[in-house]
Amino acid sequence: MNTPKAILAIDFGGRRIGIASGSVVAGTSSRITTLQADNGVPKWAQLDSIINEWLPDLLVVGMPYNMDGTESAMSVRAKEFATTLADRYDLPVDTVDERLTSTEAKSILKEQRRLGIKTKKINKSDIDSLAACLIADSWLQMQQNIK
Repeated sequence: MNTPKAILAIDFGGRRIGIASGSVVAGTSSRITTLQADNGVPKWAQLDSIINEWLPDLLVVGMPYNMDGTESAMSVRAKEFATTLADRYDLPVDTVDERLTSTEAKSILKEQRRLGIKTKKINKSDIDSLAACLIADSWLQMQQNIK
C-alpha cells in the first residue's frame, strides 16, 4: 500500500459513530460529524456521502479493547465493521487501540467549556466526533514513530 495522504478515522459505537479526518502530510486531524447508528449500523447513504466528499486513502477504525488489552464484545463488532467498510468502499482499513478515547474526549470538552472555548453544553455527538479525532491523532503519531 502506498503511504496514504488522507484518512478518515472512525469511533465505532452501537448508537453513534464518530468521524474525523486526518492529514498525513500536515499531521493534523479535525472532527467531521457523528452519525446515528442502529445497533452499530449507520445510515449507509450518510457514510457514502462522507466517503465521496473526503476521498480518503485509508479508513482507521478505533478498537475498544478491554483495559487489560483483551478483546471485548465491542472490539469484535468493531472488527466486523472494519471488514464491512473495506468490502463496501474498496479501501484499506487499519485499526488502532482506542481505549479511553471517549473518556479523554469528554475531559477535553469539559476543560474547553470551563475555559469558555466551548460555550454550548457537551453532548454525546461532540464526544464521539472528538474521540474519532483522537483515534486519527493516535494513528498519525504511530506513522511518525515508524519514520
